[in-house]
Amino acid sequence: MRTESLPLPGSIAYGDLPQFPKHGLLPFRRTIRRHELRQIVPLAETTIYEMERRGEFPRRFNLTPRCVVWDLAEVEAWIEERKQAPRVSAAKPDVHLRKTRPVRAGSGQE
Repeated sequence: MRTESLPLPGSIAYGDLPQFPKHGLLPFRRTIRRHELRQIVPLAETTIYEMERRGEFPRRFNLTPRCVVWDLAEVEAWIEERKQAPRVSAAKPDVHLRKTRPVRAGSGQE
């Protein structure tokens, strides 16, 4: 297994990779395998799988029965979409709906 890391997408070194033809006549769609995806998207495999199931992440597809890949353009578009999305925090619970008041540890009440 290779331990060297890949250049970052968008860098000059990334564009110089042999996978990118310089002047091709055919349209070219770059695909990435799991190792490359994990370098680009720092999420756990389980998280990525669950997001795929919910339709929140680009779906993987099989090139061969044993080779699973993602479309790099779709992954990069997903990242840009996430950058543009407003930050939404989880709704805080309404403290007025509590049935009892929380008690601090060591407050002397038992």
